Amino acid sequence: MAGQTSFSRIVFNIFNYGFLALLSLMALFPFLNVLAVSLSNKSAAAAGLVKLWPVEFTFASYRFVFLRDEFFTALGISLERVLLGAALSMLVTVLAAYPLSKEEKAFPGRTLYAWIFVFTILFNGGLIPWYMTIKMTGILDSLWALVLPGAVQVFNCLLLLNFFRGLPKALEEAAFVDGANHWTILWRIFIPLSTPVLATVTLFTVVGHWNSWFDGIILMNSPNHYPLQSYLQTVVVKMNTSTFANIDPVQARLLSEISDRTVKAAQIFMATIPILLVYPFLQKYFMAGIVLGSVKE
Repeated sequence: MAGQTSFSRIVFNIFNYGFLALLSLMALFPFLNVLAVSLSNKSAAAAGLVKLWPVEFTFASYRFVFLRDEFFTALGISLERVLLGAALSMLVTVLAAYPLSKEEKAFPGRTLYAWIFVFTILFNGGLIPWYMTIKMTGILDSLWALVLPGAVQVFNCLLLLNFFRGLPKALEEAAFVDGANHWTILWRIFIPLSTPVLATVTLFTVVGHWNSWFDGIILMNSPNHYPLQSYLQTVVVKMNTSTFANIDPVQARLLSEISDRTVKAAQIFMATIPILLVYPFLQKYFMAGIVLGSVKE
């Protein structure tokens, strides 16, 4: 009968929810461990006594991080990169996806251009040609080196063009009858109707820029120009609190209360906060955008 649930279905739901809860805990464990280490005494962290709860609770590592200019310089560069890179990438993605979403008769050569885009997913020129191209354009060691090379994300273009192709053709035809041109149709009709997939693409772009560290190390000549993730990579690999130079008396006093492990954990946790603040507002569009933009009827 409708509304009744079989015993096997109940067992399946219990197993399914339990399994998903276990996976969630496994994903949260490293994050909680980093937070606990960052709030623990240096001796407890060094002895490996910290698991999911701080041992000998202290904010010393965070106080030390807040006094370090290098961290906030790198944070500012990353924020600039995310804002500029996401805006630029979304603009070129929309401008590329709209014409590619048209039929061959409306845009002659559309199929050829689409395959050129797909080709770049499968093959690339390699690291050295990529670096030499950026160097020859004169943008090396600048913010533009971090945002221009990856401005056109082909996967995002494909996602968006498939969504555009799924919109009713009658909307576009009615707009043409009323005298609208392609620019008006794109910005007044297609964009407002594409909120789920645009939010998804924006999330991909923001997270990609925020988490990227390799290009910062390769393209920046000075560590002072590193974005946050590049800075953290050098911190995690090389940092030792005994090698700090040019520290003031307050920082010198804090050095006796912290270790390189607790400071690393504090900086890593602080670097995740901006994404944690942004993601909940876009998460509700995430699955809808993926599904709607990945299937063309």
